[in-house]
Amino acid sequence: MTQISNASILPKFAQLTIQGEDAEKFFQGQLTCDVTKLGLSYQAAAIGNLKGRIEFGIWIKKQAEKQYDVVISSDCADALQAHLKKYGAFSKFETSAPTPIYPCVLDNVPTFSHKDDHNTTEDTQAWTQCSIATGNYWIVATTQGEFQPQELRLHQRGGMDYDKGCYLGQEVIARIYFKSAPKAFLHYVKGVGELPSAGDKIDKIQVVNAIANAEGFEALVITRPEYLVDSALTPLDLPAALQADVARAK
Repeated sequence: MTQISNASILPKFAQLTIQGEDAEKFFQGQLTCDVTKLGLSYQAAAIGNLKGRIEFGIWIKKQAEKQYDVVISSDCADALQAHLKKYGAFSKFETSAPTPIYPCVLDNVPTFSHKDDHNTTEDTQAWTQCSIATGNYWIVATTQGEFQPQELRLHQRGGMDYDKGCYLGQEVIARIYFKSAPKAFLHYVKGVGELPSAGDKIDKIQVVNAIANAEGFEALVITRPEYLVDSALTPLDLPAALQADVARAK
């Protein structure tokens, strides 16, 4: 595994716990996924804005009856807490303060842990590398409102439901899904040179997440396929489920 000398560039995450009588109903009107289908495993999902773009990229699980645990990039946690307070002002649920949670890889799957044993640079780097290789993107403060869920292949990861009813940004998201398709979408690439930051643009290619390696970097990017062909970046294979056409099957 390639080691990174500057651990400060690795991602950090926080968890918020939401529990109460109206927690499920509230989240059903907020999230891109169907909350009634959540279980004890983390599901990637999103809260959109009115333009149909991802404001908060999260992972969520149903920890207990009327209790949900939400993981988000630490630099977005306070904004998410404010969002929940604003939109949930008349709903019966409580939101905990953000607490640290540690990214790690268990059984070859990127996930999260509260155990101090996983609070290591090695665990975080393994999570980052595994996440980029498997399309497990994460939204940070600089990329809030940048990407449409379908561009990020969230629908191919079970994080979107087109039949569950309204939620923030649903009209725009559904219109793209049923009447068109994103022309630019998620790719896994490697490149040489300086490590780009989330949100950076390399010509017509926008970086979602990146990590350094011995030759340069690996990254998840959003771009049109033809722009990638004309670039200095080398495409790599995502998992088979994320190699499918992003358009709705007809």
